[in-house]
Amino acid sequence: MSQPLATTPSLQAATESIIFPPGDIYSDEPPLESDLHREQIDLLIRLIKWWWRDREDFYATGNLTIYFSPNQKKSEEFRGPDFFVVLDTEKKDRKSWVVWQEDGKYPNVIIEMLSDSTASVDKGLKKQIYQNTFRTPDYFWFDPNNLELQGFHLVDGQYQDLIPTESGWLWSQQLGLYLAVYLGKLRFFTPDGQLVMLPEEESNQQLEQANQQLEQANQQLEQVNQQLEQERQRAAILAECLRNAGIDPNQIL
Repeated sequence: MSQPLATTPSLQAATESIIFPPGDIYSDEPPLESDLHREQIDLLIRLIKWWWRDREDFYATGNLTIYFSPNQKKSEEFRGPDFFVVLDTEKKDRKSWVVWQEDGKYPNVIIEMLSDSTASVDKGLKKQIYQNTFRTPDYFWFDPNNLELQGFHLVDGQYQDLIPTESGWLWSQQLGLYLAVYLGKLRFFTPDGQLVMLPEEESNQQLEQANQQLEQANQQLEQVNQQLEQERQRAAILAECLRNAGIDPNQIL
């Protein structure tokens, strides 16, 4: 969401003489547009981290500054994608993503959350930067308000529109997952169409399945009890018939 601040000639001359430290550079991102934007970003981060909980070779975050100045200066060339994933990197907490500290790596996937104030930049300038400088293979934008979703994949250095499925899903080659709107939120789906769940959603699903199995067991037990009752009634009728015929049913083995 951030843009580099304009500098006066005197300020530019002063900053050019400063070499910023290579590490521990904090993110410098403004507050998010709305609760919807914040909740959506948090949701995507939680989902991908849980889905890849057994992996140690990725970094996923949101609303965090990426510093990419070729001069290794914090004061120039930085952007803050709303959500991004870097592959083949160490899984650890960071204060910001500093390209010259990360073996020159840029995000493999970026998702921007559109708003009235950022849509033109997300669709224009940022798209150009992610295509020409970041060379990010998969770029998506999503509007949490009107649910607009569009995606692009880098082909021969140019972004090509992703063609949605009949259900409106978009494939992320880098994540190996689909992106789609589900109950008003942007969610991930597996290649076979299964919803990627949060841990509490998985727990609720397991609890629901356990309740269904218990209900099925109770129904089967009820059926067995009904069958036993029918057998008891038939045995009582038979015993009465035997007694009427002068036969003691207790003497019959």
